Amino acid sequence: MKLSELGEFGLIAKIRERFPAPDGMTGIGDDCAVLPQNTGHQTLVSTDMLVEGTHFLLDRIPPYDLGWKSAAVNLSDIAAMGGQPTGTFLSLALPASTDSEWLDEFLRGYADVSERFSTPLLGGDTTGSPDRICINVTVLGEAPYATVRKRSDAKKGDLICVTGPLGDSAAGLKAVLDSVEHDPDVQKLIERHYRPMPRVVEGQQLRLNLGVHAMMDISDGIGSDLMHILEASEMNAEINLASLPFSLALKHVCQRFGWNPAELAVCGGEDYELLFTCTPQAEMLLTIPHFVIGRITDRAHGTPEITWRGAPASSFSGFDHFKKGK
Repeated sequence: MKLSELGEFGLIAKIRERFPAPDGMTGIGDDCAVLPQNTGHQTLVSTDMLVEGTHFLLDRIPPYDLGWKSAAVNLSDIAAMGGQPTGTFLSLALPASTDSEWLDEFLRGYADVSERFSTPLLGGDTTGSPDRICINVTVLGEAPYATVRKRSDAKKGDLICVTGPLGDSAAGLKAVLDSVEHDPDVQKLIERHYRPMPRVVEGQQLRLNLGVHAMMDISDGIGSDLMHILEASEMNAEINLASLPFSLALKHVCQRFGWNPAELAVCGGEDYELLFTCTPQAEMLLTIPHFVIGRITDRAHGTPEITWRGAPASSFSGFDHFKKGK
């Protein structure tokens, strides 16, 4: 079976089946691996790779923004578990033709978002590359024992919530690829794509609310990311498309170019807002900005399903690295 047939999530499932996590640890399948400590805390570990031509176009993204995004998407994984980031490791594969000025700007962006969340760069590796840049970041974090929020914790009747507007990043990428004219609204969307803000503080506040159950960050669009929660929790879901939160910039740009904001929000990904489930009582006590977009429902048998209220029968899906036509 080819990777195009297996799909990204099939590949992950194959690896996870071959390497199950030891007892007491959380391994492949969540935003972070979770390792218990003797101090009453748990260590969180995650890693992410950005490959030129697949995750970024070198001639379109400024090096400062690429540095920022490389760190931010990893910090977001710690936020998704309700943890505090404690350090990162950066590995770079660079062609010999890479300008030192480009590298200076890349590191400046990486440093700025790292300093914002008090997360030092502790090491890594460098090597040459024949033609493309490859960036790999490993992030460490911690959380008090048994307090991390996992994808497998969703309960029947939970509300499904997000911490901010959806679709901005996908629209920003579309604007870059389509070379649309940069008015202030378009520029805001491009900045949301290039400089995501990890919701570290929000994740920690959600962790303190016992009525908050499953949680993850939105990297591949809720069409895919919510399915991860449903698979791990053995539940189904209903999403009300009319409740999806859109920024004013996204509304203006979609109206201008005839884009579908719901499709961008569901399928686009890279918003790096938090997607979480909680009881209705817990939702009333939340003090962080959030939007209720649906509800967790029971699953008696079969594969998980998302019912899209306000959409045709053909459901949305999120991003898959090994599927064509995305």
